Amino acid sequence: MSSPIVTGLMAYGMSGRIFHAPFLSTNPQFKLKAVVERSQKKMAAHYPDIVSYGSVDELLNDSELELIIVNTPNFTHFDFAKQALRAGKHVLIEKPAAGNAVEIKELFDVARANNRKVFAYQNRRWDSDFLSVKEVIESGRLGKLTEVNFRYDRYKPALNPKPFKETKDTPINGIVYELGPHLIDQAIHLFGKPLSFDKLITIQREASEVPDYMNYRLTYPGGLVVYLTSGLLIADPTPAFVVHGALGSYSKYRLDVQEAQLDKGMLPADDAYGIEPVGMEGKLVTVGADGEKSIAFIPSIKGDYSNLFYAVYHAVRNNALYPITEEHMTWQMELLEA
Repeated sequence: MSSPIVTGLMAYGMSGRIFHAPFLSTNPQFKLKAVVERSQKKMAAHYPDIVSYGSVDELLNDSELELIIVNTPNFTHFDFAKQALRAGKHVLIEKPAAGNAVEIKELFDVARANNRKVFAYQNRRWDSDFLSVKEVIESGRLGKLTEVNFRYDRYKPALNPKPFKETKDTPINGIVYELGPHLIDQAIHLFGKPLSFDKLITIQREASEVPDYMNYRLTYPGGLVVYLTSGLLIADPTPAFVVHGALGSYSKYRLDVQEAQLDKGMLPADDAYGIEPVGMEGKLVTVGADGEKSIAFIPSIKGDYSNLFYAVYHAVRNNALYPITEEHMTWQMELLEA
């Protein structure tokens, strides 16, 4: 086995604690060495061997580090990722990876010039609910697809306590850039680049300065229409995945449990990790040749963000193709910035 990838985090906030450190610290393919903590040094309480640097420059000057995870505020992603690439590091960037498609191209150009790789952290490809929807679609049980609806709804009427997330003066902000990348990436993963699209964004919460509702309509060959919707004033969410085809329909609530489990301290190796509770299966309705409807409840596939990190490892060590490609990132950015 090749040596583990020595990795550093640019921050240890919610994402570092939940979405990165548990995987890097338990996967022998990685060695979690360092973090940037400018003021409070919190990470050592859970990871005693961690090296805590006071600045990004100190982190990037660590010659042992091969991979840097850019998990800082949205508007810093492009500059920090470019800085890390020029320092000779591979980068894994949280969404959105940049502010526009031109910046995405620049990141990949800088990576190629420095013989390094750029990875987008699109963990929702490995959610249990999305994996189940993908399996049903790819099985052909719905026949030719006609309409797809993906939603990512929350009920958060209060403004975010982090002021920079709620001001129009901060670039790359609002629901389009917070939840939009998840929905758009899932659509691109399943259906590719749309033939055309239109986009509606609006502000619904009192005193909000940034968009908190979005709806995309994507059109694809064969008449397929894909709707992507997200709002922050949805008290009673409907199924997050609704797929209609010539032979039937499938609906599934957004029920992936990984974030909640990780937040409570469960590690990815736990037998219960990523498994949805019984009774929350997706509903498949198919129509037979005689016109009779059949109903089946489909258990979800186990969700596991570990697969994203496996993909990063094999891309770095074995030059394997990372599943979120430069094209995918460019297409996503074109939809986000439109």
